[in-house]
Amino acid sequence: MSYALPQNGPTHRHPDQWSKAGEGGQSGSGLSEKLSGVFNTDRRDSLPMYKDKPAGHGSRRQPWFRKKRTIGVVLGSLAGASWWFGVLSPLSYFSSSSGAVKGTSSSKAGSSWSLLGSSKTSNVNWDERAERVKDAFKISWSGYEKYAWGYDEFHPESKTHKQMTPGGMGWIIVDALDTLMLMNLTTELTHARQWVQHNLTYDQDHDVNTFETTIRMLGGLLSAHYLSTQFEGKYAPVSDGLSDDLYVEKATDLADRLLGAYDSNSGVPYASVNLHTRKGIPSHDDAGASSTAEATSLQLEMKYLAKLTGEVNYWTRSEHVMKVVDDNGSPSGLLPIFIYADQGTFRGNNIRLGSRGDSYYEYLIKQYLQTSLQEPVYQAMWNESLNGVKQHLLTYSSPSNFTILAERPSGLDHDITAKMDHLVCFMPGTIALATTNGLPLAQARKLPSWGPQQEEDMRLAAELTKTCWGMYKATSTGLAPEIAHFHLHDPPQMYKPFTWPESPSLEGPSTAETFAGKEDFDIKSADLHNLQRPETVETLFYMWRITGEEKYRIWGWEMFQAFVEHTAVKDGTGFTSIANVNHIPAVGRDNMESFWLAETLKYFYLLFSSDDILPLTDVVFNTEAHAFPRFQMGKLFTTGWSRKPRDKDGKIIVERAKVEGINAVTGEVIGSEKAEVGKMEVVTKTKVAGEEGKVTKTQDLARMKTETDAHEAKETGKEEVKG
Repeated sequence: MSYALPQNGPTHRHPDQWSKAGEGGQSGSGLSEKLSGVFNTDRRDSLPMYKDKPAGHGSRRQPWFRKKRTIGVVLGSLAGASWWFGVLSPLSYFSSSSGAVKGTSSSKAGSSWSLLGSSKTSNVNWDERAERVKDAFKISWSGYEKYAWGYDEFHPESKTHKQMTPGGMGWIIVDALDTLMLMNLTTELTHARQWVQHNLTYDQDHDVNTFETTIRMLGGLLSAHYLSTQFEGKYAPVSDGLSDDLYVEKATDLADRLLGAYDSNSGVPYASVNLHTRKGIPSHDDAGASSTAEATSLQLEMKYLAKLTGEVNYWTRSEHVMKVVDDNGSPSGLLPIFIYADQGTFRGNNIRLGSRGDSYYEYLIKQYLQTSLQEPVYQAMWNESLNGVKQHLLTYSSPSNFTILAERPSGLDHDITAKMDHLVCFMPGTIALATTNGLPLAQARKLPSWGPQQEEDMRLAAELTKTCWGMYKATSTGLAPEIAHFHLHDPPQMYKPFTWPESPSLEGPSTAETFAGKEDFDIKSADLHNLQRPETVETLFYMWRITGEEKYRIWGWEMFQAFVEHTAVKDGTGFTSIANVNHIPAVGRDNMESFWLAETLKYFYLLFSSDDILPLTDVVFNTEAHAFPRFQMGKLFTTGWSRKPRDKDGKIIVERAKVEGINAVTGEVIGSEKAEVGKMEVVTKTKVAGEEGKVTKTQDLARMKTETDAHEAKETGKEEVKG
C-alpha cells in the first residue's frame, strides 16, 4: 500500500503544493476566553455555541417546552451567561490565572486578548504564561484522548479520527511523549505509556515516509528514553511497572525496519520503506528522487541510537549519506533539493532553504554539536553553506528592507525569487546556535575565537528573526501564512557584509493595518493557510536563550495569544489549523497536527519557562523538537570520511594538481609543489554500501600533517579555540 495522506490529514514537513482547505467549521473564540481571563462585553455575538443541538429539539413530543418557551429562553440565557463568565464552563479554572496581562482589549471583532501595551515587562510572570501554554496542551490532549485515542489523525471540529497504517503508528502519542514529560503531566503520560507498551507495533505491511517516521517516531521514542532515564525523576516520573527500556526497545525495532530504506546503490535512503518487508521504495513523484533534506536529516537520531546500543551500523549507514551528498561538490555549499537514491546525484538545480532543503543545513551544525565538537567536518560544511547563503540568497525587501532568505529555483546563476516558506524560519535561531555553540551571548563574547564575524552573524540572526515575526504581524489574525512573497528593490539589493540598511524595529503593539512594513509582503491566495507550524517560535526560543533579550518572549506571547484566539475549536475540543490568516473569524481545516503538541506548544513552553530546563549547552533538538544529549564519541565511533579536495571557492578539484597536502576537515588544498593529487577516494573506516573504504596515501599524509600541526600548536600554547 502506498503512503498517502488525506487532504486534511497530517502535514508532511516538505510539501510543494497544498490543496485548498475544505469546508469546515469555524474556529471559535470561546476557548480563548477560558484561557485568557480577559473578557470584552462588546463581544456577545461570539458567544460559544454548542456544536450539536439536543436530539429532540423542536419535536412536537415536547408540549411542555413549547408552553414554557419563555422559561426556556430565560434558563438558556442564564446558562449562556454562566458560560460567558466561566461559572459553568468545564474549562473555567483556566480563566482565573494571574498569567493573563490586563490592559486595553482589542476592539477588533473576534479578539478577547488584552494588549501587551506597556513596555515595562519586568513584572510579567513568565512561569504563569508557561502554565497557560500547558493549559492549551491539556485541552488539545484531552480532546484527542476523548475522540481519537490511539489514532494517527485527529479532526477536532468533526470529532473524527483516522489511521495512517492499518494498526496505527502512534503518530500523535509518540510525538508528544517528551512534551508530556517536560510539562510533568504524569496522568496523561501513564496513559500514553500503557498504549505504547500494549498497542504500538511497527511490524506492519505498509510503506511509510522514511524521514517523517524517523524524526517523529524514532526521535520521539529516543527523546522519551533520554528524559525518563537521565534526570532522576525530574520529568513526570511514573511508577507503572513497565521497563525502563520500553522506549529504546521500540526505537531499536523501528530503526532496524527503517534501515531497509538505505539499501540503495548509493546508500542514500529511499523516500519510503515498507516496515514489514524492510524494503526501500523510491518516491512516487519527482522521478523517484528523494528530498535532499529528508535524506540528510536522519543522522541525529541514528547516531544517538548507535551511542545508546553500541550498534555501529546505525552510525555508519546514516553517516555515509553525508559523504555521498558532499562528494557531489555543490558550489558554495548550497544543494539542490532533490537527490536520486540509486545514483547519489542531484536532480535539477532548485536551491532553497524551505521545503525539501531546510533541515540539511540544520543538521550540519547540530551533528557538530551532538558529538561535543569532535566532528569539525560538519562545522566546516555549515560555515561553507552559511557563506553561500550570504553570497547568493540574502536580499532585502522594498521599501522597508526586511532581510529575505530567498530562493534560486533555476540555480545559482539565475534569477532570485523573493519567496520564504514559513519553514525557512528555523534558520535565524540555528544561525545563533551555530555562532555561540549554545552558549549565552555574553559568555560567548569572552571566547578568544569571538570577533567581528560572530557579531555579524548574530546581527543576521536578529534581522531574519524580525522578518519571520513580520510574517505574523502582516496578517489580520496575527498568524503567519504558509508562504510569504516579498517585493524587492529593482535591481535586487544583495547582502553586503557589515553593511545593513535600516529596517523597522517591530517593537511595540500594532495591528495588520498599522504594521510598519506590511507593504513589503505579498501573500498569495494559495498560501494563506496556517498549519500550526513551529519554526518561528523555535527561533524565538533560541534567540531568547542566547541573547536574553525579552522582546523575543514578548513576541512569542503575542503569537501564542493569536493561536488561542483564532485556532481554538469553539466547543473546547482543541485547536485546528486554519484556512485563511486574513479572515476573521477564522475557518478551520479540521486537523490538529502532531507537531502542534510535539513542537509548537513545546517551544512556547520552553520560551516562557526557566532556562535551566534543557540548557542548549547540554542538548540538541532534532528537527521535530525532540531533545537528545550531547555526548563524547568515545573509542567506538569516529568520523568515517573526509571531504574531497576543494579550491578556495569550494569547488572539488578533479584535475591532477600539485599540492602540498589537503585539509582533512575542509577539503581545501594546501601549497602548490610537493605532492600530486588526482580524484580523491572517500575515506571510510567501516564497510559501507557493500564496499570496504580505502584511504589514499595522500590523505594519510594530509591527516599526519594536520595532526602534527595541531600537536605543535598545542605544545606552544597557540592552539586556536574554535567558536
